[in-house]
Amino acid sequence: MNDKTQAPAKGRRSAADALIKALKAFASMIPQLVGVMLLIGLFQTFVTSDMIASFFSGSILRDSIVGSLVGSISGGNPVTSYIIGGELIAKHVSLVAVTAFIVAWVTVGVIQLQIEASFLGNHFAVIRNTICFFLAIAVALANTLTLELLK
Repeated sequence: MNDKTQAPAKGRRSAADALIKALKAFASMIPQLVGVMLLIGLFQTFVTSDMIASFFSGSILRDSIVGSLVGSISGGNPVTSYIIGGELIAKHVSLVAVTAFIVAWVTVGVIQLQIEASFLGNHFAVIRNTICFFLAIAVALANTLTLELLK
């Protein structure tokens, strides 16, 4: 046999091995993922947008920090954050607070931190979440300043 006929078979075999390993890794994550989904569902059921709106004062810097904190703790899927963000805007919460909330909601995951740490390492998970927390504040401030300048 020539080398050309053996190369694809070897490539297909390593792809199949990789797929099997990926499926096993995913299967081992399922219990933790289900637990996190249940926690997020409980949180979203018991914490209303009125409760979240009560945290904000109107101060740009304070609201961006509080929005980032609340978003970090609340974590969930992006679609839900947009709905909550719209409700907060309707309740006259500042744009900087809502922006920080949405960015932190999607990028920082205090609830998911344990799962992330178990699969990617404690150091990486803590550093990534810390950076994302501060970037949520920076993005909220930059977004609000840009919109003010464009008015």
